[in-house]
Amino acid sequence: MTEKKAKEQTAKSNVPKFKVGDLAVYPAHGVGRIEAIESRVVNGEKHDFYIMKILENQMVIMIPTWNVASVGLRDIIDEEEIPKVYEVMKSEREAGTESQTWNRRYREYMDKIKTGSLFDVAEVYRDLALLKLTKDLSFGERKLYDTAQILLVKELSTAKNTSEETIISEIESLFPAQN
Repeated sequence: MTEKKAKEQTAKSNVPKFKVGDLAVYPAHGVGRIEAIESRVVNGEKHDFYIMKILENQMVIMIPTWNVASVGLRDIIDEEEIPKVYEVMKSEREAGTESQTWNRRYREYMDKIKTGSLFDVAEVYRDLALLKLTKDLSFGERKLYDTAQILLVKELSTAKNTSEETIISEIESLFPAQN
């Protein structure tokens, strides 16, 4: 029993702790601010929750503090990591994605966005931006492209403490000119 408790403590110590006012990233929704930490009774048990408001659309999300790791709530990327994100966008697209059906690509891209990793989101954005140069995106792919762009721009502008317009122009400069 004590070994199990030790493992739980170790797992909990690796989980980021947030305070009211902290900015964090919730997978597939983007950057949000921890508005409050509240206790609620759920199924007869008392639990603490982070109350997070997504900056992009003002959506409010309740995240159990004990469930942070499994939902993927994380700190905003460090500014030193931004060049690595840009490198992902400049790198070659994985071979074979163009020959896949749009719905298979859509599922794969959605799975990457749901990981919460900005590097995965950058891959999705890169692949769809390059695909867009050669053919029209399906409605679903267009929505994913827009989602990936919003997630990238919001987090990068927050990490760099600069305007979203600056980030958009930096990202667009990584790709060939679009007509």
